[in-house]
Amino acid sequence: MKYFIIAGEASGDLHGSNLMKALKQQDPEADFMFLGGDLMQSQGGALIRHYRDMAFMGAIDVIKNLGKIGKNFQLAREKLLEYNPDVLILIDYPGFNLKMAEFARKEGIRVFYYILPKVWAWKEWRVKKLKRYVDELFSILPFEEEFFSRHGLNVRYVGNPLPDAIDPSGAETVSRAEFLRSNGLPDKPLVALLPGSRAQEIRAMLPVMSRMASEFPEFAFLISGTRASDSDLYRKYSADNSLPVLFDQTYEMLRHAHAALVTSGTATLETALIGTPQIVLYKMAGGRIGYAIFKRLFLRVKYVSLPNLILDREAVREFVMHEMTEEKVRPETELLLKDQAYRNKILESYARLRDRMGEKGVSERTAATIFAKIRRSE
Repeated sequence: MKYFIIAGEASGDLHGSNLMKALKQQDPEADFMFLGGDLMQSQGGALIRHYRDMAFMGAIDVIKNLGKIGKNFQLAREKLLEYNPDVLILIDYPGFNLKMAEFARKEGIRVFYYILPKVWAWKEWRVKKLKRYVDELFSILPFEEEFFSRHGLNVRYVGNPLPDAIDPSGAETVSRAEFLRSNGLPDKPLVALLPGSRAQEIRAMLPVMSRMASEFPEFAFLISGTRASDSDLYRKYSADNSLPVLFDQTYEMLRHAHAALVTSGTATLETALIGTPQIVLYKMAGGRIGYAIFKRLFLRVKYVSLPNLILDREAVREFVMHEMTEEKVRPETELLLKDQAYRNKILESYARLRDRMGEKGVSERTAATIFAKIRRSE
């Protein structure tokens, strides 16, 4: 079978690569063409665009890059027709992927969606496009199945793939002593800063995160970096250029960290599954007024972080938009670092979260279903 896959972000690259690996187990003749990243490329096939050239955050950034987005879309359409796959598999990234779903449907190409657009949070009108252009939906969040079924979509909850990617026992983790030695770190409690993988996220989140280092000198603050971003961005937007940036070691960093400050997104769920107490930060362009308009017109949920959404309560503290200031984040960071009762409540919530994540083997179950559906339609 021929599989055309589109993932536009780092998390999509991770889950896409695991799905590709599982598809090869089901289908020894599996052939891939994709838009994704290094992890997907490691599974073989043809990478036609890296996600680092596709990740744009917020309306302003999208407008600035309309030309690049148009070229990406044109390339994807041309390659899709040239490749003529048995199925187009879309992974999150809805602004781009829903347009590709519409194009593929008009060309008679079957469309499956894995890791669904968060239309239950905002832009609910996208449900109509999903219903019109997508053949099968594979949900990874427990509350999504009821939402999409209520709208008349063919959806299957397969469980969440992150527990497969993260071993909560940390069995494969290097020792703390080795982690400190190999990265030249002091023997202090570590605090992980996860500012995100996009330039816009780093610019918005890292200044406030990094200012916490001078407030708590008894802790060693570390910045989690990704090679997909320009390494100079971390120095440019860090309030303290002495803070080490560790590239592509996020899971190791979180396992050895006493606590973490995390940008809203998949990383909040990864941090929770690893078991590191955290607070969550989120900021988008437009300031207080822009966010108020966005919240009134589009936002349909009470929380921005996945742990809170899945548990339907504030298990971890969130600082969103105009609340994300040094003055407000600092006292919460002190509780996170020093108040054991506060930390224990977070850890207790993490235990309940793991129970709701479903059984392991998500990539394998999804791949088996995809392969079976394609074979039945031949």
